[in-house]
Amino acid sequence: MESPEYVQISLAAAMALGYRPAMFRRNSYLTGLNLLVTYPEGCAARCAFCGLNHQRRIEPEKRTFIRVDWPTYPLDDVIARLNRNGHALRRVCVGMITHRRAFDDTVAIIRRFHDASDRPISALISPTLLGDLSRLAEIREAGADMIGIAIDAATPELFERYRGRGVRGPHRWAHYWAAVEEAVRVMGPYKVGVHLIVGLGETEEQMIATIQRAHDMGAHTHLFSFFPEAGTPMEHHPQPTFGHYRRVQLARYIINKGYGRYEGMRFNAAGQVIDFGLETEELIQYGEPFMTSGCPGPDGKVACNRPFGNERPGQPIRNYAFEPEPEDVELARYQLRDYA
Repeated sequence: MESPEYVQISLAAAMALGYRPAMFRRNSYLTGLNLLVTYPEGCAARCAFCGLNHQRRIEPEKRTFIRVDWPTYPLDDVIARLNRNGHALRRVCVGMITHRRAFDDTVAIIRRFHDASDRPISALISPTLLGDLSRLAEIREAGADMIGIAIDAATPELFERYRGRGVRGPHRWAHYWAAVEEAVRVMGPYKVGVHLIVGLGETEEQMIATIQRAHDMGAHTHLFSFFPEAGTPMEHHPQPTFGHYRRVQLARYIINKGYGRYEGMRFNAAGQVIDFGLETEELIQYGEPFMTSGCPGPDGKVACNRPFGNERPGQPIRNYAFEPEPEDVELARYQLRDYA
């Protein structure tokens, strides 16, 4: 069962399409269909934090990615179910892994969704597969309107340690940023999303500087909170504190909305934000900065909401997949002030 005839979909997507029983805590229903190309050989990369790491020390049937299972189904059936009962799914995201066939198969899968559905489509790409970055135009021509690039690490040192030579991996920091630049040229300003993982060892200041860099290039940023996947080299690495994550979330919101800039913020000796450069109470009163950041649906609101992609249900929520309640906002306000 391999692409392009088969794809992996997230557990939440399997629930939304009727493959698995639906259990969405707090009515956090999925609004974006996330899928991955799949091959028997798996991903050739060795990213230290990633559940797709092909050297992962865990039984194949227990492997997860972004915390959950990704079951495999026929592409034609996924498309049929999307059109039949996937009314809540407002965007499709086709994700690559690092495999020699992944780019061509991703383009083919995008084309099939574009021909069969009216949902907007994103392509989450692996720049390492492309020596010639001009081929990104093939993604637009196939029918995608957005490109995502998972840079993940906030600094070149962390990228090298966890994705590049530090793990004998194929990815290179400069090539990823060159791909962001080319993707913006091909797709247009703010039709590109840069994925960043908070908690790999960076300071808040370093992460926020990287968010500003992406924004200045014409790319939005989408945040993930590090979650330790069992069997990976970083399985014992701690998650970022809530204070750390909340302050980065708020800074990302301020920068991506154009309300302020990294240069206008102040940081302490530990690199923590102590002043966002503007009054923040009005921005946080409804909790929007703490909701999942991702590609939008036709209504302009985030469609890639990834319910509980950063924590297990029952734990405090890091990315709200729904509009936070007043008590959620009050908790986030408290967490923002936590500098422990």
